[in-house]
Amino acid sequence: MLLRLVRRLGAATAVATLFALATPLTAEAAVPATIPLRITNNSGRTDPVYVYDLGTQLSTGRQGWADATGTFHAWPAGGNPPTPAPDASIPGPAAGQSTTIRMPKFSGRIYFSYGQKLVFKVTTGGLVQPAVQNPSDPNRDILFNWSEYTLNDSGLWLNSTQVDMVSAPYAVGVQRSDGSTVTTGHLKSGGYTGFFNALRGQAGGWANLVQTRSDGTVLRALSPGHGLETGALPSTVMDDYVNRVWQKYATTTLTVTPFADTPAKYYGRVSGNVMNFTNSAGAVVTSFQKPDADSIFGCHKYLDAPNDQVRGPISRTLCAGFNRSTLLVNANQPDTTSAAFYQDTVTNQYARRLHAQMADGKAYAFAFDDVGNQESLVNDGSPQQAYLTLDPLS
Repeated sequence: MLLRLVRRLGAATAVATLFALATPLTAEAAVPATIPLRITNNSGRTDPVYVYDLGTQLSTGRQGWADATGTFHAWPAGGNPPTPAPDASIPGPAAGQSTTIRMPKFSGRIYFSYGQKLVFKVTTGGLVQPAVQNPSDPNRDILFNWSEYTLNDSGLWLNSTQVDMVSAPYAVGVQRSDGSTVTTGHLKSGGYTGFFNALRGQAGGWANLVQTRSDGTVLRALSPGHGLETGALPSTVMDDYVNRVWQKYATTTLTVTPFADTPAKYYGRVSGNVMNFTNSAGAVVTSFQKPDADSIFGCHKYLDAPNDQVRGPISRTLCAGFNRSTLLVNANQPDTTSAAFYQDTVTNQYARRLHAQMADGKAYAFAFDDVGNQESLVNDGSPQQAYLTLDPLS
């Protein structure tokens, strides 16, 4: 069973990035304490780049940051209100150049920013990460982005993420022990501008997700979950689709087979405001309240997905089906035929527009975009080197 990144990130939270990890059944080749991360600046921008490696040290569970050599530094105690964090920035590469740093065994994030250093603070509960859906966040007018990774004794999992926002584009990669390299996260030529143009042209409030600076610079598009939070998207944006799903499965059975390598199936039927799932013996194993848009876009609340073997896998399948709008066209889920994704008029338009602009079609547009292997993730059990490539904003 491959280790999966279960990504339920809230950028507004004052906790370190957390990953729920499934223990592999077989041991991989020994992974050193640190591996090199080669950062290449192909952005074409001339302003300075600042890099940060922040996360949780896996051997101790402590939160902190790593310097360019991969040496761990714990955050200070912090306070309430939050106090300034130590400057954890690493000088990034100039335009057309590359810089190599060392990644330690972390579950965390690689942040990078253009032109200005990011503002981090520490509370008694841990690190306060940027939350640019808040107009008063000190990082609101800074162009930045981040990648997420876990490096442990079983290998490296490194992704490009758009769960919280689409901003300064980048790709990730890993060199394997046989010398081959795999990459993901690149946009098509013109894809960055194409995404924002498409989102701005999408009716129903989706254009309101785009944030710009006072000088007109496009900074990012917030995820639809954050759009609900700020009022950019109406809370009813998914209601029509949910109502049609609920109507269909009041008289039809939804069959969920959450694991491709096991035969377990679960059968969903709607009764009133609840969809009950039974196992092959007819026993109810879990139930879901009729979800709202926030539950769908965040894959939480009414679609909470605990790290178990029943409710969590069913929930993540439902989450993917709602976001991709495949539940009405296929009563057997998950639907992994990407040609059927996002075809309903009511769908996650942010995810639809993003995937359409990716060079390989892969992205992490919502928390369980890995259902059906649609995520922008690289993984290797014996990584020789990792890569982060800053791409043009065009």
